[in-house]
Amino acid sequence: MSTDLTTPHPLQACWDLQLAGLAADALRVALTIDLFEHLEQFTAPAQLANVLDLEPFNTGYLLEMLWAQGLLERDEQGSRYRNGETAKRYLRRSADDYCGDALLFRHQVLRLAGQPLEQALRNGLPPAAAPGPEMAQRWAEAARVQIAQEQLAVTVDVACALIEHLPQAPRLQRMLDLGGGPGLVAIALARQLPDLHGTVFDFAETAAVAQENIARAGLEKRLGIIGGDLDRDDVGSGYDLIWCSSVFHFAHDLDGLLRRLHAALNPGGVLVCCHAEVPDDQQSAARVLPYYLHMRMQGRHVLPAGELAERLRGIGFVEVQQQDGLRYPVAPITAVIASKV
Repeated sequence: MSTDLTTPHPLQACWDLQLAGLAADALRVALTIDLFEHLEQFTAPAQLANVLDLEPFNTGYLLEMLWAQGLLERDEQGSRYRNGETAKRYLRRSADDYCGDALLFRHQVLRLAGQPLEQALRNGLPPAAAPGPEMAQRWAEAARVQIAQEQLAVTVDVACALIEHLPQAPRLQRMLDLGGGPGLVAIALARQLPDLHGTVFDFAETAAVAQENIARAGLEKRLGIIGGDLDRDDVGSGYDLIWCSSVFHFAHDLDGLLRRLHAALNPGGVLVCCHAEVPDDQQSAARVLPYYLHMRMQGRHVLPAGELAERLRGIGFVEVQQQDGLRYPVAPITAVIASKV
């Protein structure tokens, strides 16, 4: 029997998994009641409870839990709380990088994804349905709010950094933002590269959201849209750059799509794609696999590490390279960069 009673019990890993759900619920409730909007300064639980019409003692317990999770700071007396850096930047509704709606959306989706797990194990899940009008409309609604928040807070910075370091960057003239949702990546790249013109491709309903954002940014003369279905419709051609992220998971014929993208590029053009892969090491896999479990059980493409790069080489792409473990909404991704001869 061990004499070191401070070493975590082997079961702690299981308990931590169960407790994570309670921590997620605490964040959900805090966002739902706009709690972070009222914590710009150190505030006592009773004061906050009075403002939000809450029970004072339980408000204190919630604040303490959010402090323990690193979202709040506590004063030296341990009696008052205010927003930590993450809460200041992303969890206040008035913040420029507010992501509360996106986090609530992810919370709901993840909880729903876990419900049919036993059924999936016993009977399998039906294959993912082809996108219909209802799905296209839901995707457009998400693009307008939740996906837009994540693009602004996370994706735009990743995309701009990756494109900036491309040898081809100074010569890029035409780009395709494939599955671009609200189009904020295309807008950011157009601002970064003054000679760049481009197209955002997505469902027609979602592309209309991108068009609104393009007009709001004053970039109608440089950016346009194509509304269509990824599996069936023409994505255009003559591109120097194709950017896509978390799109290949939804292609029914992935190799066919990759061949179409190769054909859509100009000679010397470059494909930059950011997608999750299944890592080989346990620690990295633990950050990726929970989010993609339901998607994989539906038969979506979440490829083993390195397989996308190999497929691109097989289709004729050259100078294929990848960067693993890049920060991204919900789970890390791999960036694969490949050129056309």
